Amino acid sequence: MSNAASANETTTRSSSNQTNDSRQAFTRLLGQLRGNPLLPLLIVAAAVIALVIALLLWAQSPNYRVLYSNLADSDGGQIIDELDQREIPYRFSNGGSTLLVPGDQVHTLRLQLAQQGLPEGGNVGFEIMDNQAFGVSQFTEHVNYQRGLEGELAQSIEALGPVSRARVHLAMAKPSVFVREEEPAKASVVLTLHGGRTLGEGQVNSVIHMVSSSVPELAAEDVSVVDQRGNLLSKPDNGNSDLDGTQLSYIDEIERSYRQRIENILTPILGRDNVRAQVAAQVDFSRREETREHFEPNQAPNEAAIRSAQESASYDGGDALALGVPGALSNTPPGTAASPIQTPSDAQDGDEQEGDEDQGAGDDEGADADAEDNETPGRSQYDRVVNYEVDRNVEHIQYRRGQIDRLSVAVVVDYQESVNDDGEVEPTPIDDEQMNQIRGLIRQAMGFSTARGDQIEVVNSPFTEDDSEQVARAWWQSPDVQSLAMALGRYLLVAFAALMLYWLILRPFIRRYTDQPVVAGGGTRAIGDDSEREENAESAEVSEPAAYTPPPRKGPQPADYEQSLKDVREIAQEDPRLIAMIVRSWINQDD
Repeated sequence: MSNAASANETTTRSSSNQTNDSRQAFTRLLGQLRGNPLLPLLIVAAAVIALVIALLLWAQSPNYRVLYSNLADSDGGQIIDELDQREIPYRFSNGGSTLLVPGDQVHTLRLQLAQQGLPEGGNVGFEIMDNQAFGVSQFTEHVNYQRGLEGELAQSIEALGPVSRARVHLAMAKPSVFVREEEPAKASVVLTLHGGRTLGEGQVNSVIHMVSSSVPELAAEDVSVVDQRGNLLSKPDNGNSDLDGTQLSYIDEIERSYRQRIENILTPILGRDNVRAQVAAQVDFSRREETREHFEPNQAPNEAAIRSAQESASYDGGDALALGVPGALSNTPPGTAASPIQTPSDAQDGDEQEGDEDQGAGDDEGADADAEDNETPGRSQYDRVVNYEVDRNVEHIQYRRGQIDRLSVAVVVDYQESVNDDGEVEPTPIDDEQMNQIRGLIRQAMGFSTARGDQIEVVNSPFTEDDSEQVARAWWQSPDVQSLAMALGRYLLVAFAALMLYWLILRPFIRRYTDQPVVAGGGTRAIGDDSEREENAESAEVSEPAAYTPPPRKGPQPADYEQSLKDVREIAQEDPRLIAMIVRSWINQDD
C-alpha cells in the first residue's frame, strides 16, 4: 500500500511539475514577446497577408456550373478520367449525381466529350452484335437483338430537341399456331425532357409511329409514352372521337394567317402599333358523305333511248286444204269463188302506213300478206314491245374535313395624330370615308363570304399606353456587363479588405513601434533606450537651464537608429554645448 501511495504521489508530482514547466515556458514566451516588440507586429502582418491571399484565391476561384446530371456510374468514371487527363478541376453535388466544372468550359467540354461518345447513357445499339461470341444460343441472340433494337430507338428519340434521355422497353410478339394464343408486340417509352421543355402532341405521335414502324407486329395504339414525372403523353384512342391536338393547331394556324393578312394590309396605312386584329374561325371537322338520285320527267318516244324491244308476228293464210278422196276429182264438188275485197287505193296506202307505225316495219312480208288477203281471205297478228331507258342522275358527294364554316373578325384602329391650331399634337378619330375603306380592305383580305355568314367589326378608339411594357435595356443591364461587374467586384472587395486591415491593424502597430519619442523641448529621442537613460541619470548634474530648444534642422528627420547616431555625432562635433544641455534636461526630467 505504501509503494502504491508513493507511486501515486510521484505521478502527481510529475504531472504538477509538467504543468509548472508549461506555465513557465508560456511565461517566458510572453516575456520574450514583451521584450521584442517587433514580434507581435510580424505575427499580425503575417495574419493580414494570409487573409489577403485567401481573399484573392476566393476572388480567382471559377464559377462552377453543371456539366452532367444523373450520370451512370460507368459514364461518370470515364468522364472523370478524361477530366483528370485534361487537368480540369471538377466538383460533385447532389450526393455525387451531378458533376460541376468551371462555367467557362462547360460547352467546350460537352462538345469534346460528345466527340468521344461520352456519356453513353446506357443505350447500346446494334453494335452489340459486332462482338457476338461463337456458339451462343438462339435465346441469347434474340435478347441481344432486342437490346440492340431498343438502343437504336432510344438514340433516335434522343435526337429530338426537347428530349434529354430516352429508354425503350419492347415486349416482342409471340407467334403461335393457334390464333387465339398469339400475343401482339407492345412497347413503352420513358422520356427525360430538358428543363422547361415539353413535347407537343404531334411530336408524341411521331415518336409513337416511329416505334410502331420499327418493330414487327406492333400497332400504334400499343405504344405508351411517359415522361420523367410519370405523365402519360400518349393519349389512348377509344375510337369514339377523332379530335386531337392537330385540329386545334389547324384552327390556330388559320386564325393566325387571316390575322397577319389583315395587319399586313393595314400597317402601311395606319402604322405598326396602330392596328390590333383578332380572328375567330369556326371549322367543321365532321366527316360526311352524301348520295343523290334524281329522276327527270318522261320524254317523247322519239327522243328517249330504247332499252329493249320485242316483236312477234303470226299469219293464217287463205290456201284451202285438199278435201275428199285423193285422186277422185270427179267426186269433189266445185269450189265457190271468193269475191275480191274492193278497197280504194288511198285507203290501202293509209292502212299500210298505219301498219308501219304499229309494227315498226313496212317490210316486204306485210305487203305480200295484203296481196294475198286480196286474193284469198286470211288472218295475221303482229306484236311489238319497246322498253325505254329511265332518265336518272346519281351523285355521290364526300365533303372535305376542315372546311371553314364562318369567320368572325374584330379590328381595333387607333386614333390618328394631328396638329391643332396651337401647334400641339393631339389624337383625332378617323372619318367615316376612311373607315369604309378600311372595312373594304378587310373584306378583301379575309375573303368575305355572305353565304358563310362572315362578320366584321371595326372600332376606332384611342389606345391606352401600357406602362408595364419593358423598355430597351441599358448597356449596364446586359448580362455580360453584369458578370464582368461581379468579377471586378470581387477584386475590389479584396482590395478594400486589404486596405482596411492595413489601416486598422498594421498601421497602428507600425506607428507604435517605429515612431520616435518626443523630448520635452520638442526634439526627438534619437539615441538610447530606458537603460541608456538610467546610465545618463547617474551622470553629474549641470546647472544649465533645461528649457533650451535646439534649432530646427533642415531636411527630413532620420528614421532608423544608425542614422540617428550619425546625426548625433555630427551635432556633438559641431556644438558640444548643445549635447550637454540635452543630457542635463534628461536628468532634470527623470528627477
